[in-house]
Amino acid sequence: MGKCTIDHTLEDVKQKLAEQSAFMPRELVMEVGDSLSADADQDYLNEVFHLLKKYDLADEKEREKRNAQLNELVK
Repeated sequence: MGKCTIDHTLEDVKQKLAEQSAFMPRELVMEVGDSLSADADQDYLNEVFHLLKKYDLADEKEREKRNAQLNELVK
């Protein structure tokens, strides 16, 4: 994924998670949601947003890759 120059707010990321949650493993949705807080840094928010972006349109292989990346981020 290319580097985006737009900084996404905490609310942007929460909204994107809500939009994509129906397509994601429930446990991962909960872990990502729990990791989103006011003290999350901007790089973290941007990275999570871009992994969630168009998640619903991704094929199974791409979703597995994104799931792994999200799992690494929330640990």
